[in-house]
Amino acid sequence: MPKYLILYRSDQTMGEQMGSSTPEDMKASMDAWNAWAGKAGSALVDFGNPTNPVKDAGGGQPVGGYSILEATDADQLDQVLEGHPHAAQGGTIAVYEIMPMPGM
Repeated sequence: MPKYLILYRSDQTMGEQMGSSTPEDMKASMDAWNAWAGKAGSALVDFGNPTNPVKDAGGGQPVGGYSILEATDADQLDQVLEGHPHAAQGGTIAVYEIMPMPGM
């Protein structure tokens, strides 16, 4: 089954977001993420972690975190991502299929 790298982008870095959030805001955000993870079920291969840029030559919105999902096709992937809390909070989500390495 194909796996997908999900990148969470936002106008602020994760460090900036965490630095300006109250403990109550952070708890509410994590509650929303955990609810989504429960809905995603076995499609969620790796919940992931927040990231903070060290060097980003690509420009644009920084990547604030990642997850790895597994889905049979794009339609199933869309269902898993529907109502995702990152998108609901104004962030964008980039999706990349993880391709098998030839010969491995």
